[in-house]
Amino acid sequence: MRWLVLYARSRQVPAALAVAVAVAGAPAVWALAGDGAAPGDPRPAALVLTVVAAVASTGLGGQDHALDRTAAIRWWTRRTAHVLLAGTAVCGMVLGLRVLGANLATTAFVVRDAAGLMGLAALGAAVCGAAHAWTLPVGWLALSSFSPPLTGVPLEAVTWMLQPPGTVAATCTALTLTVTGTIAYAVTGPRG
Repeated sequence: MRWLVLYARSRQVPAALAVAVAVAGAPAVWALAGDGAAPGDPRPAALVLTVVAAVASTGLGGQDHALDRTAAIRWWTRRTAHVLLAGTAVCGMVLGLRVLGANLATTAFVVRDAAGLMGLAALGAAVCGAAHAWTLPVGWLALSSFSPPLTGVPLEAVTWMLQPPGTVAATCTALTLTVTGTIAYAVTGPRG
């Protein structure tokens, strides 16, 4: 077998992909049934993106943490590629729902949120371990959904994943999370 196939299997990518497709398909069925949220409501799209990113985060650690630490290969390149490809897959899954007729959000919204959420998941893997990497994206969604009334830039930074595309503070927050999380995960790997 090639190293890419072995890497994907050791990171449970096929299983995570199957679960992510099932999770992403549920809102499509819901939207097609006519029971969707109000037009322009970002919460369903943010929820789907968060759940798919949380599912993708399960593959941010291997089966044997000690083996990953002692391998004689450059893990930082593979870890960086893993986060970027997972973010691309999250984007593709949600944008692919348009084929089924479920247009949850604009492309800019999906790309910004998918990048920020995968950065959060990568940061979660570096800080909490791969098994608990999902806690940061899910926790931030809860914080965004139930945050107290704030005004101005603090509100836009805290609720970045629910802000409309083009909101400067939301875009900067997502970009910062993407870069910080990816670098932390690439350099340190998942916490053991």
